[in-house]
Amino acid sequence: MPLRPVEFHILLALAGEECHGYAILQEVAALTDGELQLEPGTLYRALHRMLRDGWVVESARRPAPDLDDERRRYYRITALGTAVAKAEARRLAQLVRMARARGLAPEKA
Repeated sequence: MPLRPVEFHILLALAGEECHGYAILQEVAALTDGELQLEPGTLYRALHRMLRDGWVVESARRPAPDLDDERRRYYRITALGTAVAKAEARRLAQLVRMARARGLAPEKA
């Protein structure tokens, strides 16, 4: 802790459903209203670290063959990855509470 922002965004994207790499890129862009556009190299380096650390795994499930490209790898968040993402969300929420207390962040809308 703290997580790299790219790792947190990938975990957020995978919290919704299993995704292949390009879908993760699209989901991160959608979640951030286009403010974060991950480069493929950045994504795959982060996924490699996250696979090694047990936060994500490659999924054995595949869509129907006519909807799939066999070269794609699908990823899903693990229980450990979910716990790591929750801990990071708590850490960030605490930072925002401290910033509000010091007048550095707007009050809740």
